[in-house]
Amino acid sequence: MARLTILHETQYSYEHPVRFGPHRLMLRPRDTHALRVVEAGLTVSPPGESRWVYDALGNSVCLFTPSGEARALSIVNRLIIERYPAPLHPLRHDNPHTLSPIVYARDDRVALNPFIEPCTDDEDAILLRWLRSQMGALDERALPFLLRLNQAIHDDFAYAERGNEGVQAPTETLRLRSGACRDLAWLMVEALRRLGYAARFVSGYLHDPSGGKRGAGATHAWCEVFLPDLGWMEFDPTNALAESPDLIPIAATRTPREAAPVSGTIVGDPGHSQMIVKVSVTACENLPQAA
Repeated sequence: MARLTILHETQYSYEHPVRFGPHRLMLRPRDTHALRVVEAGLTVSPPGESRWVYDALGNSVCLFTPSGEARALSIVNRLIIERYPAPLHPLRHDNPHTLSPIVYARDDRVALNPFIEPCTDDEDAILLRWLRSQMGALDERALPFLLRLNQAIHDDFAYAERGNEGVQAPTETLRLRSGACRDLAWLMVEALRRLGYAARFVSGYLHDPSGGKRGAGATHAWCEVFLPDLGWMEFDPTNALAESPDLIPIAATRTPREAAPVSGTIVGDPGHSQMIVKVSVTACENLPQAA
């Protein structure tokens, strides 16, 4: 078990004072058998009304509306969590449902269907041709294939930090052969859906004690896939990680747009505006100070 401190600071500044509409904050994980929230503190300025809800997918969401007018908005989220290792267990070799094509139990499929249907277009079959090039033997089992695909994206695509918002279409990531963590995760999600896998987009944080992982120091994104016998499993193609305790999930959604850590509206002309985001994930004894 690792006890970690997460500090996520989001600072908006505006040239002119603005008023604020509703904001949606996805900054807190749910307690599970693999993760426990020990302490949680959310500091916002200007203050305002807030309430916590669970969305339709079970993610923890803070609905927040800052009050009054201001030339800045500050959202500082501090967590202390305990993350428990999740060993990568092999699939049962006597389970025919783990062969390709993947077969889900009828009751599972009712819940999984939204995560099986692709959300993007591939009119020129760019994604399909790439996916076919990754296929192995017909009797290859699901877990070895997923590990191989996870590694292939890590090896064949350059990691490129992008400051602009949004996620590249999978076909654009294939064209560029590069992307940020969210782009590589979305490529894997949408590719697997075309093979009948239930896959979802996950955003959260990355613990990087050795300093060698891609995507540390910011919010991170990866792919989860549902497998018979094993349930939802984590695959991070940016770092070729699978079921790693260094992945700290916050939101699991059908599309990247639904997983935005901070979203909301302002009223008025802000003039020039700027957003600064700082994220740190450290062992508790190395707690950084908030700015």
